[in-house]
Amino acid sequence: MLSNLLIKNYALIKQLEMSPDPGLNIITGETGAGKSIMLGAIGLLLGNRADVKSLYDPAEKCIIEGSFDLSGYDLAPNFEEENLDFAQECIVRREISVAGKSRAFINDTPVNLDTLKRISSQLLDIHSQHDSILLGSNEFQLQVVDTYAENYGLLHAYRKHFQAYREAAKAYDSLQKEAIQMRKAFDYDQFLYQELANADLRSDEQTQLEQELTILENAVEIREKLQLAYSYLDNPDSSILDYLKNTVTAISQASRLVPAYESLRERAQSCLIELRDLADEIDGVSSSVEIDEGRSQLVHERLDLIYQLQKKHHTTTVDELLKIQQELEKKVGTVLNLDEALLKAKKEAAKTEEVMLKSAANLSKERQKVLKTIESLIIERLIELGIPNASLSIKITEIQPTNDGIDSIAFLFSGNKGTPLQELRQVASGGEFSRLMMVIKYILADRRKLPTIIFDEIDTGVSGEIAKKMGKMMIKMSENHQIIAITHLHQIASSGKAHYFVYKDHSSAKTVSKIKKLSVDERVMEIAQMIGGHNPTESVINNAREMISKD
Repeated sequence: MLSNLLIKNYALIKQLEMSPDPGLNIITGETGAGKSIMLGAIGLLLGNRADVKSLYDPAEKCIIEGSFDLSGYDLAPNFEEENLDFAQECIVRREISVAGKSRAFINDTPVNLDTLKRISSQLLDIHSQHDSILLGSNEFQLQVVDTYAENYGLLHAYRKHFQAYREAAKAYDSLQKEAIQMRKAFDYDQFLYQELANADLRSDEQTQLEQELTILENAVEIREKLQLAYSYLDNPDSSILDYLKNTVTAISQASRLVPAYESLRERAQSCLIELRDLADEIDGVSSSVEIDEGRSQLVHERLDLIYQLQKKHHTTTVDELLKIQQELEKKVGTVLNLDEALLKAKKEAAKTEEVMLKSAANLSKERQKVLKTIESLIIERLIELGIPNASLSIKITEIQPTNDGIDSIAFLFSGNKGTPLQELRQVASGGEFSRLMMVIKYILADRRKLPTIIFDEIDTGVSGEIAKKMGKMMIKMSENHQIIAITHLHQIASSGKAHYFVYKDHSSAKTVSKIKKLSVDERVMEIAQMIGGHNPTESVINNAREMISKD
């Protein structure tokens, strides 16, 4: 339950704090005094949109804080799902900075608005007078049935199965569309792949072939230059090697006389060995350079093929061509295996659909079980609330699967004898809507196990004895739930365990909305004024006192 509410710097509220009673709390006040402002502030705790224009003082931040006593309510799993620590005393806070930035906290842990909504929706429920319009919505009527049937687990399971089916069906549909496009391109892709595969490309062959072709095309000149180089090194008439041999012999003779020259002899000997190896290698390379027109033609043709493929595929290297070949092979392989992939995707979609439909059937079965019970409970309470000829039938129709199942729910209503049943939104009056919503909230209260329920003028369109009965229903609900009721009717106001009065204070430069808890005498006077105006007679005051004492 809401144990304490703090509102600072919001709209016309500079600072407001209240600690509601665990039972039935009544809030009254003149129109425009600030009751709706309070609800707007509480709405921020429920994750409603924040607006910097709501600041009472634009230079200070706004703080809305609700302290909740959760003892006796099994809400720990809800906190665990959001990775939040659970405590019997839960503090929910919302802040709006002067720049308009909004922040939310649960037990001082920062949370996003989605988390805030999921947690706070388990702590309190606000029903405003405008929400009665929801009652005409088939979606809301379906929620009523599910809430009464306590289908939370079944609905959660179905939605998981429905989502799995949608994803599988989407995957199958996408694969079908992709298959059409891939098959259109298959012949051309296969041709390109086969062309590259037949080329039997190797990663480093282009460089090797280009080097070989250079040698083949310049074989005569290359051989001449190599032979000339060899002749300089070694020829019968005069060569570097002969001179170097003589140099080694001369230094050897000198080193016999002067041993220190031995290092010079060794160096000369090394040069001779190196030049001998160089001459042999030049001679060998020269001998390997052949003038081969046939090989030259083959290399030309191979390089032309590589260049053509590179131009065709807008590449500059063989490695890029090989990568394209791999991609084409994958595409072609995918198309060749499409039938198998399509069959697998189709089976998966059919499998998830079967599971989803079975889950939907279980959910539908539980819904149908409670329809008659809901009908009888609503009619019974409506008769108590002054609609003696009320008739209600809940029609369930099977539809294509949606996120809520395969059922469409319609509440068919008649408030008058002999009048045919029609959909609620077509026949119910404002007063009937209020009573219907009150009855539905009443029969669903224990099913939802909400700690706190707030009614904002749910009594619109009713008065007299009916209002008194609505008050008694609220008293009954307050045995297991904290009820906060904003009302203009003295019959309901007199039913409360605690009574708060909202008013405007004009004593300062700027009007401020305030709230105070009324004492017994103040409460009697407030009820009396609700009955007889600002100057109630003594008999009206006594009547008010009697109403409070009876309740």
